[in-house]
Amino acid sequence: MALEIERKFLLASEDWRAAVTHSETLWQGYLTTNERCSVRVRVAGELGYLNIKSTTLGVVRHEFEYAVPVAEAHELLNLFCEGRSLGKTRFHVPVGGHLWEIDVFEGENAGLIVAEVELSAEDEVFERPSWLGEEVSGDPRYYNTSLIAHPYARWARS
Repeated sequence: MALEIERKFLLASEDWRAAVTHSETLWQGYLTTNERCSVRVRVAGELGYLNIKSTTLGVVRHEFEYAVPVAEAHELLNLFCEGRSLGKTRFHVPVGGHLWEIDVFEGENAGLIVAEVELSAEDEVFERPSWLGEEVSGDPRYYNTSLIAHPYARWARS
C-alpha cells in the first residue's frame, strides 16, 4: 500500500532561501476530486506525472504516482483541467536528514508559501528549522485541491 506521510507548515521567516539546493516550476491540475480521492496531473520541468491521492485529512494519506510522457501531461492539463489547476515554484531545502519542499504559489494563490516534509512514520522525529512557523497539516484550506476552489487571494485576513 502506498502511503504519503507529510507534515505541512507555514513559514516564520525567509531564512530558508539561503539553503535552497535547487528549484522547479510545477503546474498541476485536477482531473477529478471527490470525497474519497483526487486525480491530478502534474508537469515538473520535463517530467509528467499522474497522481491519485486520498482526500482524508491528516498527515497520512494513500498516494499513488505514475510517470507519464510530459507531452501527454500537458495535453491532459489543457484538455481537462481548465479552472482546476495551479502553479507554484518548489524549492528544495535539506535540513538534518530530511528534504523540505517549500512551495511558493502563483496566480490567485500568490503570497502563500508552505513548507512540507515527508516522513517514514507519523511519529518520526525531524529537525525543525528556525524558519518554520505554524503547522497546518490538518487544515484543509492548505490542500492544493482546496486552493483551487478557494484561492488564497480570496481568504479573509485579519
